[in-house]
Amino acid sequence: MSAQAKIFVALFSGINVGGNRIVKMAELRSFFEELGFGDVATYVQSGNVVFRSAKGDAATLTKQLEAAFERKWGFHSRIMVRDLGWFERLVAENPYPEIAGDPTKLHAYVLEREPTADEVARLAEKCTGPERFEIRGDVLYLHAPEGLGKSVFANLIPRTLKVPGTARNWRTVLALLVLAGRGGGA
Repeated sequence: MSAQAKIFVALFSGINVGGNRIVKMAELRSFFEELGFGDVATYVQSGNVVFRSAKGDAATLTKQLEAAFERKWGFHSRIMVRDLGWFERLVAENPYPEIAGDPTKLHAYVLEREPTADEVARLAEKCTGPERFEIRGDVLYLHAPEGLGKSVFANLIPRTLKVPGTARNWRTVLALLVLAGRGGGA
């Protein structure tokens, strides 16, 4: 890879959930390498890939990956591609630093776009339990004190906000930042 290759993180949604749409991480790594990306590394089974690319920005890479993925696996997975600088900002702008030490209670939703004020207001009306959320740009930070699995509000987020996205717990966010900071492959 050339010196100007940038580091990106690709977050897949809807793969390897509940035994459906199974994609092995070794196959996903090979898929990225076959497309010409370098320093490819994956993290856990939910579809997190760190890679280098000398060509394209996040939006272009998203379109390229979604089309190639659907051709290879035969189903669509929404993919959020972000560069290293974006990921560093996501971590630096965490509005709940006091929760970061308990990563199962803090989640970041990577959104396709920044929600409108009306969309955020609709979501705020539904936040009546112990959860707290804050949106910064195209990231929704969620503090779910009882965990995501027990959060009624977390289940309402996609339907209410209506902005496509994919959630990761804080442990995954930090692990991806470490992987990306090392330049992808360890």
